[in-house]
Amino acid sequence: MRCPKCQAQDDKVIDSRAIKDDTVIRRRRECLACEHRFTTYEEIEREDIRVLKRDGRYEAFDRRKMTAGIDKACEKRPVSREMIERTVNEMIDELIKAHGDEIPTKAVGDKIMQHLRRLDEVAYVRFASVYRKFRDIKEFVNEVQSLTLES
Repeated sequence: MRCPKCQAQDDKVIDSRAIKDDTVIRRRRECLACEHRFTTYEEIEREDIRVLKRDGRYEAFDRRKMTAGIDKACEKRPVSREMIERTVNEMIDELIKAHGDEIPTKAVGDKIMQHLRRLDEVAYVRFASVYRKFRDIKEFVNEVQSLTLES
């Protein structure tokens, strides 16, 4: 592991603990050259998961892409990084259980919508406006009204 400050390769692990429902290990490290402290994460790599696109093509599943979409929807909202990571982990587990290693993009989008609705309503509407491609303000208002009817 290279130090992000001085690029030296020698470090020692100061602290190690399981996080995110024991699916990730967080390690605090200290560079032996410059004494800079930094954090690394170790998690199970889910290989061979593919996403079936609407046009019939397959693409490798990219957790970062899913997380980036949720991050954008939750921008400036009271949703912590930990809440987002936990939600992403739950969604991936649910998608794999339901679809195996070939997941349709519609299932991914629908799962994100389902979880965002519970996580933060504003983030949900932000994501929905892009995912469902609202054409005008009426569609946006209808979505907001459906939220208030359910509350």
